[in-house]
Parts: sequence; C-alpha cells; structure tokens
Amino acid sequence: MKIAFIGDIVGRPGRVMIKEHLMKLRREHGIDFVIANYENASHGFGVTMKNANELLGMGIDCMSGGNHTWDKKEIEPLLEAFPLLRPHNYPEGVKGTGCRVFEVGGEKLAVLNIMGHYGMPYVDNAFRCARDTVAQLRDEGIKHIFLDFHAEATSEKRAMLMLLSGDVSGIIGTHTHVGSDDFQIVHGTAYMSDIGLSGCRDNVIGMDAKVPLERFITGVSGRFEVPEKCRKILQIAVMNLEEGKCSEAFKLKIFDDGRMIRTDAWIEE
Repeated sequence: MKIAFIGDIVGRPGRVMIKEHLMKLRREHGIDFVIANYENASHGFGVTMKNANELLGMGIDCMSGGNHTWDKKEIEPLLEAFPLLRPHNYPEGVKGTGCRVFEVGGEKLAVLNIMGHYGMPYVDNAFRCARDTVAQLRDEGIKHIFLDFHAEATSEKRAMLMLLSGDVSGIIGTHTHVGSDDFQIVHGTAYMSDIGLSGCRDNVIGMDAKVPLERFITGVSGRFEVPEKCRKILQIAVMNLEEGKCSEAFKLKIFDDGRMIRTDAWIEE
C-alpha cells in the first residue's frame, strides 16, 4: 500500500497547487490513498462545504483537522457526511471522530488525528489517547495506522514517536506550517516533526506579512489574510507500507516555478 500526506492547506493558493499537481502525482507514484489536513483550507481558517467538496474531488481521500477545525460553523454536519476528522482527543460528546478505518486495495488503513497541548485549546491527554487508540486498532487486526499529530511543540511530536515507534506506520506533524528536516523511518514508523504548509511560501506561515509584522512590532493583532497573489509550494510525503511497516518514504516540495525537490527518509534500525 502506498499512501501520501499533505499538511496544512492554506487558502486558495494551497488548493490551486493541489488541483494542478495531485492527480498527476498519484499516477506517477502509484499512490493508493491521500490524506490532507484541511484546517486552514478556507481563507486560512477551517473549511467550508464548498472547499471540502472541491478538495475531495482533486484526489484527496481523507482530511484531518486541528485547532481551527471549528472556525467554520458548517463543519459539524461535514464531520458526519464526509471523510473528515477532528482531533480524536477532544472530550467525549464533541461531534465527529478523530479515527476512521478505510479499505484500500483490500487492506485496512486507519487514519488518526491527535492534537498536542502546548499553545493549543483544551483537550484530553494526547499521549494516552493515541496509545490507547492504537492499541485498540491493533487488537482489531489493523496493521496500517497513520497519525497526523497536530501540535506546536516539536518535543511533543518527538515524544509521540518514542511512544508509538514500531506500532504505527507513520507519524507526521502539522500546525507550524514550517517544514522540518528530519524525515526518517524508525522501527518501521515514518516520522517527520512537521511537513510544512501547502500554499503561499513568500510571507509568514502562508499569510500576508503585514498583520503578523504589526503584531510582532506593536503587540497589537489584526485579522490574518491569505494573499491573493504569491509564490506557492506543495509539500507532500509519500510512504510505502508493507504489513503495517513503512519500508520507504520520501517528501516532495513542488514550487509553482517548476522546481521540484525530493528528500528521501533515512532509516534508523
């Protein structure tokens, strides 16, 4: 089974890059299933029904969320009707789920979405939730398990690897919008602290730089906006899974000027 993951899609620029490249990438690399994080997909905050439909029609099979999951009020029915996740460690009673199991080429793939703690909204313990959910999935005979860990702190992400190494097929971080240079395979688990955004690359985490700069200089914040025009990037990780383990993985950075950079994950025995 070959799966792919796209991190935070930021606004129209991110959606444009996916429309232009994803179906071609699926064909070229024989990708069976694509997961993407939707939490910044609509104007940088949450996702609308229109954009959810749009993205799912571009070659994405399942979408995960994060702290901006609830920014668009229409998200609640979408969590029931669409293959959309919200962080699984929201307290009991919150609508939706953060774990779904899909049939992919005659095999089962579980996609899990967990949110960290530092700088994030109140949620249940991320590590106990992830540990217990993975144990339940494995007891059910599900070998292929992928985790989108939506967290600010790289220490939390690295600790999640230490907790689940060898028990899941992949753990890739989202939320910071800045890609990290630590793509590796540890005991059959693909890991990267943060895959980075897909969207504008010539500003501040995909947003027009004016308001973030004013906030840093004066301490007064305003509304962040996704630029109408910018230089764009698509960042995608591709993982080959066999018997629940990742045997090979690489990341592609695709620029709107035609450049493409491939980084292969290194293997830690």
